[in-house]
Formats: sequence, C-alpha cells, structure tokens
Amino acid sequence: MDRVTEEKSEQQDGGFYVKHKKVYPREVHGLFANLRVTGVLVLLGLYYLVPFLRWEGHQAVLFDLPNRRFYIFNITFWPQDFFYLAVLLIIAALSLFFFTALAGRLWCGYACPQTVWTEAFLWIERKIEGDRNKQIKLDNAPMSGAKLWRKSLKHFIWIVFALWTGFTFVGYFTPIDQLVQNFFRLDLGPWEWFWVIFYGFATYGNAGWMREQVCIYMCPYARFQSAMFDRNTLIISYDDKRGEPRGSRKKDTDYKAKGLGDCVDCTMCVQVCPTGIDIRNGLQYQCIGCAACVDVCDEVMDKMGYPRGLVKYTTQNAIDGIKTRVLRPRMIVYFLILVSITAALFYNMFNRVPLELDVIRDRNALYRTTDEGMIENIYTLKIANMDTVPHTYKISIHSPFDAKLIMREKHIRVPAGQSGEVPARIQADPANLKSLSEDVQFTIKTIDEDDEHDGHESHKKHTLKVTTTGVFIGPRRH
Repeated sequence: MDRVTEEKSEQQDGGFYVKHKKVYPREVHGLFANLRVTGVLVLLGLYYLVPFLRWEGHQAVLFDLPNRRFYIFNITFWPQDFFYLAVLLIIAALSLFFFTALAGRLWCGYACPQTVWTEAFLWIERKIEGDRNKQIKLDNAPMSGAKLWRKSLKHFIWIVFALWTGFTFVGYFTPIDQLVQNFFRLDLGPWEWFWVIFYGFATYGNAGWMREQVCIYMCPYARFQSAMFDRNTLIISYDDKRGEPRGSRKKDTDYKAKGLGDCVDCTMCVQVCPTGIDIRNGLQYQCIGCAACVDVCDEVMDKMGYPRGLVKYTTQNAIDGIKTRVLRPRMIVYFLILVSITAALFYNMFNRVPLELDVIRDRNALYRTTDEGMIENIYTLKIANMDTVPHTYKISIHSPFDAKLIMREKHIRVPAGQSGEVPARIQADPANLKSLSEDVQFTIKTIDEDDEHDGHESHKKHTLKVTTTGVFIGPRRH
C-alpha cells in the first residue's frame, strides 16, 4: 500500500485530519544531489564564517543597531539608507518570480534556509542512527540502552548545532569577538540570550522535528507557486507514457512483451523524497524541486539498462510534444526589470556620498531686518558624517539675489559616524529680492586634504560634496 492509499484510508477511518507519518528520506547520489550538497556547504559556510571576517578595523558585516550603523564591507549604511533595503527586497521578489517561471522551485530545493538546515540535520541523523532502513528499525524497536544513547546523542548534537546557529545570528548584530568573550564570561545581555535561545529553538524545531511540515503546511510559497508557472516552466515530471503500466520485473525480462512500461515500481522516488510524495502522481504543491527523484530514478534506469529520463526536468509543452520556449515575453520582462533595478542599485550604492546636510529654517520668525536694512533669515544646519573617518567641512551658498552667509565657525569638524549642528544666518539686500521666497543652494564639502584623519590616509583625492536647497523668505513686495 503506497503513501497516498494509506492517507485515504486514514481519512476514512480517523476523520477529517490525517495522522502525520514521519518521512525517512533515503540518501541519494547524483548530479542534483551534488549541487544540493554544494549549495548547503557554500551557504552554511558563508553564514557561519562571515561574522568573523574583518574589514578596515571593523567586522566586515555588522548591523550595529544601538549605534544605527550597518557595515557591509567597505560601505557603511545608516537609517537614512533604508531605501536600499526596500530595493533589495524588490530585487529578491523579482528574482523569485524570474527563477520560478524559468525552472520551478529552485529556491526551495537548493537555497531555502529550511532546506539547507534540514539537510544538515539529516546528515547528522544519518551519521548517528544509520541509513533509512536502520532509522525505521530503530524507531520501531522497543526502548533500550542503545536506542536511548543514539537518540540522546542525536538530539544533543542537534541542540548544540542549533544554539551555535542562534549564536552566529546574534553575531551579526553584536560584534562577534565581543560576543565570544562575553559568552565565556557568562556576561551576555538579556536580549542576546533571548535571541540565541529563540533562534536556536526555531532551528532545532523546524529542521529537526517539523521538516517537511514547514514546506507543506506553513510556507505560503507552496500555495501560490502555481501562479508563476506556465507550460514552458521547467518542472520535475514523470513520463507516464513511457513508464506505464508500471510493474516489477527482472533485469533480463522482455517487459515489452508483457505489456509493461519502463517503471519497475521500486518506489525509490518516493523513498528519497524529503516531503514523502509520489512524483508519479503528477506535479504536486508539496514538491520542493530538489530533484532527488531524478537522481535515484536515473540510477535505477542505469542498473536496468534502460534510458535515463523517466523522471526528469521538463516542461508541460515538452510532455505534450510541443516545442518549449525559454525566451518568452514574461521571462524577458522579468530579466530586463531585474537587471535594470540591480544595476541602478549597485551604481547608486557605490557612488553614494557618505554625507548629508539638512537645512532647517527658524520657524519663530519669517525674517528680521538688521540695523543696516538687510533682510536676514536664521537656519540650523545639521551635518551627518556617514563616513568611517572624521572630516572637516566648509559650507557655502549660491543664490540669484547676492545673499551673504554668516557663520560663527568657518570650518566644521564632525567625527566619524556622528552628526553636528551649526547655526547660520543669511542676509540679503531687499532690493535684490524678486519674490516673497527665493531658493538658496547650500553646498558642503570636505576641506581636510592635509589632515591625517587619526591615522587614516588623506582623502585629498576623494572630496565629498553635497548640495541642498533651502528657502529664503523676505518681505512682501508692494
């Protein structure tokens, strides 16, 4: 009795809800399995190693929430740069649409955190409890000392691995070297302890216990993925015209004479599936596109001396004998939008000026008249030095009415990663004013060519300059 028949039987006997059956995925080898293992190693390697990388005296990737600074290698982002995060999310969504329309659930099968950590937990489980058959036998055996030891060891390693995952996650928000020292001194803060335990518990629960249930019942992507598919999307499919009617046979049997197809009904495609589905029943939303069934079916076909491809990546058009079109309008549109937004983002990021000037006009008085008969406006200039080194700035103005900037300090020094405020006044001859309000261009630029920047190299060749528009208000003209 296959899994589908068992579930139907349980629905009839046990009511509306189907009792969960643990899935024991068989280990598989092949092209797609190697790609999946490579993805796991690369992604987990990056996750666990990146916090320990150093870059120009600070952690290479650090989201310093208390100081509102976000380091990504040589770029420092500030809360004012939240726009970049929004664009990154748009790029992520477009990438999901593009790759899903092209080749189905590539994200789910190879790069989703649930898939990646589940693969790691399955590897630990196999090393301790053995292969699929040994795991089933162990679970069905009565409790004994050996069973208790293996189960306890597995869960202990799972928990340690999960806590290390949570610890690494916190290391992206608290400097990892400081975090390690505080951990060994048992001096972690309450929020650090909370996130280490919470993230670790989530990893242990999702990857160790729930596994395929997260993909089937919790992940929203499984529910709306079909909206991104079309008849030219690459999906994993079983060739029922070639495989049916299925049936077991010996290798040297003339199965064609018996009216059998190429499927030997070994159920290996079901045994290797991490969500426990039978791909021979057609495309199902539970399929995460890992292609484990493709690898194992090709292996069976090789042993039987049959052609490969009984289960393979193909399209609905190819199954129906229609030519597959990879370059179709939706793919071209997705690609062009994705490339354009990504190029614009990186161009903007690498050409951004780590300097900001806010011009705040005094709202207590529209203007005042000096003893000399000049019209004067008062401002507060807020300077944000978003660079990693201190800078000295000079401010100038440009206006069509020959205005004069008056400041107490000619040069303003702002430390790295901090802000400064300076008062400023602008005076103008009322005879030069053509309207009630006029625009004034405030320009701020670095003048620290000869400074040593507290041990940093001079920025003589990298002058920073920003221009901001302010408003000058004068008397109403009669």
